[in-house]
Parts: sequence; structure tokens; C-alpha cells
Amino acid sequence: MNSPTPAATRKNTPTASLTDPSGKTIELPVVNGTVGPQVIDVRKLYGATGLFTYDPGFTSTASCESKITYIDGDKGELLYRGYPIEELAEHSDFMEVAYLILFGELPKAEEKAKFVSDITHHTMVHEQITQFFRGFRRDAHPMAVMCGVVGALSAFYHDSLDINDPHQRMIASYRLIAKIPTIAAMAYKYSVGQPFMYPRNDLSYAENFLYMTFAVPCETYKPSVVLTRALDRIFMLHADHEQNASTSTVRLAGSSGANPFACIAAGIASLWGPAHGGANEAVLKMLSDIGSKERIPEFLARVKDKNDTVRLMGFGHRVYKNYDPRAAVIRRDCYEVLGELGIKNDPLLDLAMELEKIALNDRYFVDRKLYPNVDFYSGIILKAMGFPVSMFTALFALARTVGWIAQWSEMIEDPEQKIGRPRQLYVGEARRPYVPMEKRA
Repeated sequence: MNSPTPAATRKNTPTASLTDPSGKTIELPVVNGTVGPQVIDVRKLYGATGLFTYDPGFTSTASCESKITYIDGDKGELLYRGYPIEELAEHSDFMEVAYLILFGELPKAEEKAKFVSDITHHTMVHEQITQFFRGFRRDAHPMAVMCGVVGALSAFYHDSLDINDPHQRMIASYRLIAKIPTIAAMAYKYSVGQPFMYPRNDLSYAENFLYMTFAVPCETYKPSVVLTRALDRIFMLHADHEQNASTSTVRLAGSSGANPFACIAAGIASLWGPAHGGANEAVLKMLSDIGSKERIPEFLARVKDKNDTVRLMGFGHRVYKNYDPRAAVIRRDCYEVLGELGIKNDPLLDLAMELEKIALNDRYFVDRKLYPNVDFYSGIILKAMGFPVSMFTALFALARTVGWIAQWSEMIEDPEQKIGRPRQLYVGEARRPYVPMEKRA
């Protein structure tokens, strides 16, 4: 796996001057990336001035160097290792993209075959792990189950916990990519009271997940080509997305030297939030709240009312100020899946399609570039396939594991890596003397 090039070895552009309140001026180097905005290197700011920056949410802060993913929100562009997501979705599959994200280059035929074989032969989990599920309630959220079980993998695979050993890091990476679909499928099976279905080595990554999720021992199950392709593409589109909340969580956990299984469990916990991985789940909840096509105008009027707290979920994106490039890819799959399944009279899906049509032609949303995003279409697809809403975020975690692992590995190999330690702007009480109980007013 590739490691970043240290900033110190690159040429800096002219410096930026900063004058502190005392009148002291310092020069801070301005660093160029391959593409995208320049960044001001503020690492020496505190030492030189006693000041540090204030940036809630770190939205104006580059927390690391990375060679993996690039997003241009204004252009609506997403690149994995330099390749546009549209071209990868058209010509590749998830395993090929996973190899690209991990190793930096598209694989040759023999490289891909070996990679697929290696992942396939790690898909089974230790048999004792199946007993973990009995400790959860049947109605436990799949993400709660995944946080616990993925974190527990470190108790079973002691031979891949040394993060300083490149071979052990690779084995842990392969195990996580291979086993998380098995764990996610087991979480679903447990929730519906069906027996676990063991993975099959003759199936592709997406086929195997569909099989483990929906097959039962008493019947033959053959995954649909259309559904397999759509699910594979969903995995591909969600594989990585720069330094988002869950990826940053994985890096922050990893910066302490935590084992990879613990780091990925931390990422799963972060992804669970409705503002992040739970967005497609929130789309379905919104549609349920709207209730019927007749109520769409009333709902959209509330969305436009700045005094109303109701939000239009699945439209627009915090990063993309233009059309989400992943939505453009998955929109076609959405209609193909609905056609394949012959779904014509599902009230919720009919409502979603009507909402899409109205919003795409409403000047209010068009002017604000509130186009349907990937969460809108993926939620519709997953519901049509038969996944319960509670599984949506688990599937997101399954796909994002590849990106988390690549980001974690890149951080470990970065010579400038250090433990994450954000600062704070303290606004509490200043130092004050202790007051004995009898003297407190």
C-alpha cells in the first residue's frame, strides 16, 4: 500500500504572512497538493506565537496528506486514485476498485484474480463468533451488533494485531474486507430468526452477500444479475469519500496505535449517526412521514419555510455544491432494479419517484442545487431489494471498510504521523479557589 510523500520533501509556494495581536509577523509555508486548494501549513504557529487555530468541525483544516480520494464539490467530481467514479462504475467492479484503493493502481488480470481469491478465502468467521449473537436482543440494531462483533475480532485473530508489521497489516486488512459482509448478513439473519448461511467461494463479493442475507437452507437461491450489479455498484460508490467523520474517526483511533479491528469498529460507530451513514435510512423515514403523493406539495412548502425545522433528506450534499456524481451513476441502477423486480405499486417507492420528479423541476431546489444525492437512490434500491431500513447503514459500513482500511494503512505508513490531539477554545470558569461546603451560598 502506498504512503504519502512528506510535505517537507516538496517545494513550497510563497509563504502566507500572519500578524498576531502583539504585532509579531510570521511566515507560514503554503503547500500545493496535486489538485485542489493550496493549504497553509500552520504546524509551527503555536510554537512561534502561542496561538492556535479555531475550526469547529475541521471544515477548513487538512488533517493529513492522502493519495487515495479527491473530491471537488463545486465541479461534482469524485476521484479514486485519480480515476473518475463514473468511469470506474462503468468499467470496473467492486473488487477491482477495492484493489485500486488499497494499492494505488488498477490490477492486472493475475493480480485481480489473486486478490479476489485471497478475499474469498477469508470470508468465514471463527465459529465461536456465531455464539456472540445470542447475547444480543433479536431487535438490536445491526450497527450495534456490528460495532460489538467487529471490535471482538481482535480477540480471535492475534496473528494480525502488530500494526508495525506490514504483513500482519495486510492480513488484517483482507480479513476485515472479507468478514464484514459475513457479519452484516449474520446480523440480519439473527434479527429475523433465520439460520446463518455460510459464505460460498464460488460466488462474487456482492453475490455472496446477497446469498448470505436472503438464502435459506431449504431452497435454492440464485442472486439476480441486475440486483448483483446494482449492489456491487453501491459498494463501489461508497468505498471511500475523503476525510469524512467516520474516516477521520478511524484515523484518529489508529493514531493511538490501536489494532485495526478496534479502529474499524470505531469507524462503524461514527458512521451510525443519521447525519452520516444513516442518511439513506433518514430518506425512507422522511418518505414515511410524507405518507402520500398528495402531501408532497405541503411537505415541500414546509421545507421552503425558513422558520420550519423540517428537512429534505436525500437532496443536496455538504461537500457537493453541484450534482452528486455518485447519484448520476446510481440513478440508472435504481430504475433497472425496480424494473427487474416488477415493482409498480409500492406506495413508498412511488412517492420517492414523484418527489424526485417534482424537486428536479422546482425552481427553489434547482437554484439551490438541491439535487437528489446517492443516499436518495441507494435507499430506494435497498428497500426494493428487500433490505430492512435498519440494514442500510450496515451495508454502507460494509462498502466503506475498504476505504477505512486504506486510510488507516496510509496513516500508519506516513512518516509524519503522530497521535491526534485537537486543541480547544476554553470558555469555562477561570481558576478559582475551592469553597468549603459550609460556606457555599
